[in-house]
Amino acid sequence: MFRSIEGLSLDSLRVFESAARQLSFTAAAAELGSTQPAISQQIKRLEQQLTTRLFDRVYRGIALTEAGTLLLRYVQDGLQSLDAGLAAVAAQQQHEVLQVATDFAFAAYWLMPRLQRFHQLHPEVDVSLITSERDHGALPAEIDVAINFGDGRFKHAEAQLLFREEVFPVCSPQLLANHPQPVTVDALVELPLLHLRPENRNRWFDWAGLFHAFAIAETPSPGSMRFDNYTLLIQAAIAGQGVAIGWRHLVDELLAQKLLCRLGDEVAQSEYGYYLVLPERKRRQRLTETFVSWLQAELRLSNGT
Repeated sequence: MFRSIEGLSLDSLRVFESAARQLSFTAAAAELGSTQPAISQQIKRLEQQLTTRLFDRVYRGIALTEAGTLLLRYVQDGLQSLDAGLAAVAAQQQHEVLQVATDFAFAAYWLMPRLQRFHQLHPEVDVSLITSERDHGALPAEIDVAINFGDGRFKHAEAQLLFREEVFPVCSPQLLANHPQPVTVDALVELPLLHLRPENRNRWFDWAGLFHAFAIAETPSPGSMRFDNYTLLIQAAIAGQGVAIGWRHLVDELLAQKLLCRLGDEVAQSEYGYYLVLPERKRRQRLTETFVSWLQAELRLSNGT
């Protein structure tokens, strides 16, 4: 505690600042919603507490003493700093954080490219992304919203289908530069295939499942490259290192940018898909509803509806 300000009130310092800035007790009273005698009395009390004169009473007005001029500079700096601190605390209280959980692939290829639009609409909300390849049976307590891959059955949560698994082979256009055109899915038996490790497939289509869906009799090549997550696998495909299983919605932008191209027109589908998962106990219901509404609007936009 600074002993030099013990017993001084913030009101008296604000009164002093207003009167000193305007060099008028009457103007200070009007600005602060008080009366001239009350302002004069508070200034007199402040001068007594500081044991120094702050104003000289001159003809038709007041003038700052040397001490008053010095004090005014410090009081104005202090009040400005105090106001800035109060505004920062108020802004912090208004700024909310929404905890959103999903896997690396959905975060990188679908959600992240669109999040800037959410922030533009809702600058008061921060989205904290929690990414994991683990298959959670139930949502951790800190999660407000999850976007999970599965069959729609999630413990202690409600689930809404966003889109079903719909896949097709993709690769870099350079990988096909010397391959006979047009390229069909039959070319998969000749091209290097990029694989997810079995523990990271999370019930997604693998190459054996895709060959079966496309009625390709040969066995998929084991490939020389295996990956821990889908994001790395797609980056390897963009780099021309092999063919990947491309998820519609996740690779759409990469196809539009011609970083990837499709092999043939065939598509394989399953009963699995990405679901919007909400815990039964919603900690931030208003905030969650805002995010869900935006997410659904973005999905309609990406589907062209």
